[in-house]
Amino acid sequence: MKPSNPGVLVGLIIVFALATWGVLQELYSEIPTVPWTAIPTLLLLAIGEAYTGWLTRARILRKPDTKPVEPLAVARLAALAKATAYAGAVFGGIFAGFVLRVLNLLDLPKPRQDVIVAGGSFLACVALICAALFLEYCCRVPGKPEDEE
Repeated sequence: MKPSNPGVLVGLIIVFALATWGVLQELYSEIPTVPWTAIPTLLLLAIGEAYTGWLTRARILRKPDTKPVEPLAVARLAALAKATAYAGAVFGGIFAGFVLRVLNLLDLPKPRQDVIVAGGSFLACVALICAALFLEYCCRVPGKPEDEE
């Protein structure tokens, strides 16, 4: 499995932001406000993935007081990290599309609340993407030291 390409993730954010912006041009007045619960949920997921990456890296490098890690568990964590990075990019694009749509309506209360919540959710998605990329990095098999080659 190859590492996630940050360019693809940015592309997904842009495509979904533009698609969401386009859909909201017609439907924004008919939908409810953006829920604030996405922010803590995404941040907790990001913290969990970053912590898992930190623990996994220590176990792969066989640091003192750690148990060796099962290779299949590392492969599953790498797959989780890759899936989370892509899902974070998709949802980040959706939240960015909300922000783009309501930027010109900030004098109204509902759009003002939506831009704050969607902006915070977008930042939480970025944190989740970074944590997923970190976990993916931590799942790599360490190479030989340069003096052994």
